[in-house]
Amino acid sequence: MTYEDVRWEPQGGRRAGGARPGYGTYHPSVPASIADLVLELPARVLADAESASREIARFDAELGGEIAPFAAVLLRSESAASSQIENLTATARAIGEAELPGGKARRNAEMIVANTAAMKAAVALSDTVDADAILAMHRAVMINDPRHTPGAFRTETVWIGGGSTPIGATFVGPRHELIAGAIADLIAFARRADVPALPQIAVGHAQFETVHPFTDGNGRTGRALVQALLRNKGLTRQVTVPVSAGLLADTDAYFAALTSYRDGDAAPIVESFSHATILAIANGRQLVADLREIRESWNGVITARSDSSVWKVADLLTRRPVVNAVLLAQELGIESTNAHRYLNPLTAAGILIETTNGPRNRVWRSPDVLATLDAFAERAGRRG
Repeated sequence: MTYEDVRWEPQGGRRAGGARPGYGTYHPSVPASIADLVLELPARVLADAESASREIARFDAELGGEIAPFAAVLLRSESAASSQIENLTATARAIGEAELPGGKARRNAEMIVANTAAMKAAVALSDTVDADAILAMHRAVMINDPRHTPGAFRTETVWIGGGSTPIGATFVGPRHELIAGAIADLIAFARRADVPALPQIAVGHAQFETVHPFTDGNGRTGRALVQALLRNKGLTRQVTVPVSAGLLADTDAYFAALTSYRDGDAAPIVESFSHATILAIANGRQLVADLREIRESWNGVITARSDSSVWKVADLLTRRPVVNAVLLAQELGIESTNAHRYLNPLTAAGILIETTNGPRNRVWRSPDVLATLDAFAERAGRRG
């Protein structure tokens, strides 16, 4: 990566308090072209990436027969972990309440739900990963923040670190005039079939973060792009591997690897992805095992007839642990007026707790499932 020298001349005269705006030179980055990159990596790094790739395929195959409950949970968990890297945190209960039709949402939970929509868009668009797909992912991420032009590349300067100007910033993104060409170059690299898949995905992600094509939401969109590429390259076919949950275990190493990439060394970001994948799969397996155990434990306390929809509600709770009557109608076709017939037995059995989420909006939650999801997040956030 190289840099340009650009004069910063802010508009608007004096700042509040009478201070003059800062003038000077800043140094926007110029990403290296990677469309024809010969990716040379140490043998150990390639071997670790290959091992991690096999683990992804194995994990995906393990859950093939139980895709319905765990695909949604893993995708939501990946979305929450990706948001947490950006210091956007919320409890599983807050996220569940934010997903309810007609429910009240806290700001962070609302943003995580938007990130889940971006992950869904990434998977849905994985057959053809192009600029339009990237814009669609960003539109989903930023849907509730129109200040950052959801679904449109930036037309202004962005920077990381420093102060109110890009002068002296830690990193300044490329001039916006370079974005379209840089994204086209990235897509050309991502479409190649002669590069090992996981290293290709790691480098593609690092390049995306270097291009920094949006005013906000670059990290979350870039990690959604990872999920699209995992599916596009055939490493995953049915579930979302929560790679962000692995990256979250050591965000300092992740950000340092991005810096090393910009300095010309791709090995650390590939290593970071390989390590994150192994951690994420171990954590994901624990999550799935815990959810299975919870669901099996309910069989001994539910007293409904075998053909009752109570059992369908119980199954739903493993992937949607916060429910209301409207959600049951949408997901299971249960009329809202009949919802209590199936929720009350689960409440009596101690599986559900009733509360409210806004005026006249009765809500039920499964504390056992919510605790399991929070435990997953806690394990993902541990360092070391």
